[in-house]
Amino acid sequence: QVQLVESGGGLVQPGGSLRLSCAASGRVFSINAMGWYRQAPGKERELVAEITSGGSTNYADSVKGRFTISRENAQSTYLQMNSLKPEDTAVYYCNARDWGLPPYVYWGQGTQVTVSS
Repeated sequence: QVQLVESGGGLVQPGGSLRLSCAASGRVFSINAMGWYRQAPGKERELVAEITSGGSTNYADSVKGRFTISRENAQSTYLQMNSLKPEDTAVYYCNARDWGLPPYVYWGQGTQVTVSS
């Protein structure tokens, strides 16, 4: 089992920045990719960014050039969010998947990000 704990959410004005952190514990050696998803009220959960164990990254078109995902070994991932917009308001979830076929997916409890003036 892997446990994921997010931190760093909050209220920020449009154009501002936030940095989300996700710390993994448990069977961290089993983790392949880590990522961030978000879910706004009334909408489906969507991928924001992900990073593999090899460092390859993938971003949603809506955040390219504004958000940056990074990873510190197998245990932590970060999402630097710049130039935030009101439409970035959502609950952000940390995600990790293992090397299984199919991979097992773990989720954090989520952290609220609100972009408002």
